[in-house]
Amino acid sequence: MATACGKGTDTAAPAASSTPASTAAAPANAAATPAAATTPAATRQPGPIVPPQGPPPVLGTDYEEIAGGQPWQPEPGKIEVVEVFGYVCPACARFAPTVEPWHMKLPADVNFHYVPAPFGPEWDPYAKAYYVSEQLGLVDKTHMALIDAIHVKDTMPGEGDPPDEQKIANFYAQYGANAQQFLDMMHSFAVATKVNQGRQWMTKAGVTGTPTIVVDGKYRVTGGKSYEDVLRIADHLIAMERAAMQGGASAPAAAPAAPATGTGG
Repeated sequence: MATACGKGTDTAAPAASSTPASTAAAPANAAATPAAATTPAATRQPGPIVPPQGPPPVLGTDYEEIAGGQPWQPEPGKIEVVEVFGYVCPACARFAPTVEPWHMKLPADVNFHYVPAPFGPEWDPYAKAYYVSEQLGLVDKTHMALIDAIHVKDTMPGEGDPPDEQKIANFYAQYGANAQQFLDMMHSFAVATKVNQGRQWMTKAGVTGTPTIVVDGKYRVTGGKSYEDVLRIADHLIAMERAAMQGGASAPAAAPAAPATGTGG
């Protein structure tokens, strides 16, 4: 079974990426099939700031630092969390029921964004559609529903299916969009620019597989034994950034150093 989706894997049976980011984002013990989107569209309700649970993450094992990394959509005083994902990615569909409620309850000082990966012909139309739905304010209503339609109901094109932009536009029309206007926006210069910006940001962040979590443009989660564990690592990285913004220590955890063997002078 594939554990993640990545460049060149938009086929009916994608190969697992060999990069740590992909391994972390799609743990081997994850469920084999995505959960159906049976709950109504959620509305973000920020939760309180609470200490992260479990052991602190280890640099080089649980996460990587991104040299010169920048947030996707920086906002003063806010910590950013990005999930790089693809609607046709089976691993992303398995991750969605875990990450969706988690990000809806992130504290008010944390901004969460999706960045759709344009990894190939089956991915690109959905990347464009995501940015159109973002412009129209339809993401909360449609995100889980589209994953459900692709991976559970099999009513929308997925891996191995011919791309169908009209069908995608018709899907969003069920949620209040005008299908022709939606299709026109998918072909707009503004959306093409956004897709390209997302591709460039992903490249700078070292993202080669989906789903991948990036915190404040600085840290890419690469560890985690389960989807919940991926988010535990993200919680710690958020806390590190919060401490840094407040002037506190933000040094990453590292593997224990070997004891000194020399004699004192």
